[in-house]
Amino acid sequence: MKNIIVLVSGGGTNLQALIDSEKSGEIKGGKITCVISSNPNAYALERAKNNDIPSRVIPRKEYPDSVSYSEAILEALNEEKADLVVLAGFMTILDECVTRAYAYKIINVHPALIPSFCGEGYYGLRVHEAALAYGVKVSGATIHFVNEKADAGAIILQGTVAVENDDTPETLQRRIMENVEWKLLPKAVSLFCQDRIEIIDGKAYVTE
Repeated sequence: MKNIIVLVSGGGTNLQALIDSEKSGEIKGGKITCVISSNPNAYALERAKNNDIPSRVIPRKEYPDSVSYSEAILEALNEEKADLVVLAGFMTILDECVTRAYAYKIINVHPALIPSFCGEGYYGLRVHEAALAYGVKVSGATIHFVNEKADAGAIILQGTVAVENDDTPETLQRRIMENVEWKLLPKAVSLFCQDRIEIIDGKAYVTE
């Protein structure tokens, strides 16, 4: 059984999707053993508490820079014996000291179809604002591994939704979360925990 550590900063809707999927048996071969938050007031911590999942708070503002903060996160991941790290609305880009130590063991969800509307500065509603401004007809979310570059790791799964004529960033965000993020993130986690993701030449392939 693999130890899944979930990193959060906010409300934790993706964390809740993972918790619900674990309870329903959809996630095979893994268990959420700890939730780590960069924000002491994150509602995600309440979700962890309500489901008897241990949690830790490592406040970003207590560290002078990204490197020192990432080192603290790395120490915590090692202490928790992490097999898989899931970034679920985690609003800090981790230094390469973490991504190298956990190469192809950190999964993130990005609310667009990478390589569109991704990279530094593209997060939250900004992603959906950019997609609507461009006039795309479909959007969606990407589940990918995390490396030292923002949103540049190997893609595991992608899913799409139609963009409606009257969409706002908020309505598009909600549709993508409900129809893609909350379904594909637990699926990718389960695939990882079953050792069904193979890396070939830097690309991720799902195996039967």
